[in-house]
This record gives sequence, structure tokens and C-alpha cells, in this order.
Amino acid sequence: MKYQLGEFVRFVDEKREGYITKIISEEMVGVTGEDDFEIPVMINNLTRVHGHKTNPESNTTSLQTTTEEKDFIEKGVFLVAITDKNKASVVHFHLVNQTSYLILATFKTSLKQVFKGEFADKISSNSSAKIYSSSLAELDVWPQFHFQALFFVAQNKPQSKPLAFDISFRAKDFARSKTQIPIIKENGWLFRMDEVAINIDPEKLKEAFFKPTEEKKQVGKPTKEIDLHIEKLRDDFHFLSKQEMLNIQLAKFHESLDAAIVHQFEKIIFIHGIGNGTLQHQIHKIISKHPQVKTFMDAQKEKFGYGATEVIFK
Repeated sequence: MKYQLGEFVRFVDEKREGYITKIISEEMVGVTGEDDFEIPVMINNLTRVHGHKTNPESNTTSLQTTTEEKDFIEKGVFLVAITDKNKASVVHFHLVNQTSYLILATFKTSLKQVFKGEFADKISSNSSAKIYSSSLAELDVWPQFHFQALFFVAQNKPQSKPLAFDISFRAKDFARSKTQIPIIKENGWLFRMDEVAINIDPEKLKEAFFKPTEEKKQVGKPTKEIDLHIEKLRDDFHFLSKQEMLNIQLAKFHESLDAAIVHQFEKIIFIHGIGNGTLQHQIHKIISKHPQVKTFMDAQKEKFGYGATEVIFK
């Protein structure tokens, strides 16, 4: 019996039920109950709860109707991600077809050069289809997505080129605000699969080549104390890897250091915390070789402990 993410199930041998939030293997899944704890369970110890509302396999609706020539829509194919209504840790992916075409779509995933077919079906004009589900907690091991689509219409229209679309997701893709998804009428993340053609004006392009260079933007004046703790720099830090966090912190450090030099600061303090010492080591390594830095030291131990560095400029 094959289960899917988001399904509501009940244990066979004990009074416990919950939602499937992780597919561990063909024989085992992760189930999260009301206590929000996920436990691994063998699928032969589970049963579906009949009559309980779960996410449907597909909400494809046949809305293919004759479209007037003036209303014919050429573009509008999207991949959308919507969090599960019952468990926000699970996200469901849908293909949305806003065009006037009937789409013949296929979807595969690949991980470490291993490909797997996930979906193949037609999607009518102004309709959508659920194609895949996954856990946001496992985003760093998600496979790459591969789509192909053919466009069909009975009307007198030139043959459209097939669509090929590949995407790999990162935490930042889900850090932005959700938007209202067309057709599905729910909030989620929207990814356009067919780019709208850009009309290039030759005259404007010519003007751009001969346009004088704009003046450089003014460098903003930094504060005297720069807090490099990741939660102060990014709201989505929970989704970031350790290396991504370090890169963001170092980018803020470089930006503030350069700005302090431009504004002729005598000194500046970087609050980096203690942690495992990686950020502090990188900062000390950079400023020890910087031509504009006179010296550096631990800043106000009674205030910051050993979690801040004061930089003195020449």
C-alpha cells in the first residue's frame, strides 16, 4: 500500500494517528501526531482513515473550452509550492496552466545521477495538477526537478515549441513572501516555467551603449557596532546551511569594514559571538592583513565577553 506525504493515517496496534510527514523508504514512513513529534512507522502498521479529508492526488479539472482569438493566452505555465493545510512542514507542488493550450506534461526528479519518473499527464487550459510532495525539513537533500511539456490546441495556431524546465531549490526560494496562486486560490510560492518574451527596441538598446556612466552610489554610513549574529541579518536563517550563514556574515563584515574606511572612522566593533570560532577566525585573518587596519583587539570584555572584535584604523 503506497502512502503519500500529507495523508492522515491511524496506527493498527495502538490508539495513535497523525499525518505522514516523511517518506523514509518503501516500507517505512514518518508520522507526526498532535504532539508534533515525528516517529518512524512500518507501513504495514498503518491504515488510512476513510472519510478524513486529505490532499487529493490531483486537482486537474477539465476546463478546456473554445477560446476566442482575441482572448487566446500564449504564456502562463507555473510550478507552485503550497504548504500542507495540516502540517506546514510538508509542501505540495502543482503545475498550473494559465494558457489557452492543452499541455502534455512530464516530470522527473534526479538525485546523484539517479532519475525517477514522478508524473505524466495532460493539463487542460486554466487548470492545475498536483505532481509531487516533499518535506521542507529535508530541503538540503531534495532532488533536482525536470519538466517537459508539449502544447496542443485545435484552433488555427502555429506549432509552439516544447517547453523544458529544470530547477533546484534552495532555502532562499522559500524565504520570500507567499503570493496568491492563480486557479488554486491558495497562498504559496510561484515559479514561472515559461518566460514572457522580451521585445527589444533597437533604438533604446543603441542609447544604452552611448549613455554616460552614472555616478557611483553613495556608501551608507555604518553604525559604530556591527552585530554579525545571523538572526540579526536574515529572518530565514533556519533554512540556511552553516556555509551559507558564514558567507552572509562575512559579506556584511566586508561591507561594513569598507564603509567605515570610506567614512574615515577611527574604529569599529564587530560583534561575532563565540560559537565554534570560525567567524572570528575569518575576521581576524582578514583584518590582520588589511592595509588600512592599524590593530585589533577584543572589545569591552565586560560587555561582549570574547564575542566582539574592535578594529582600529590607521
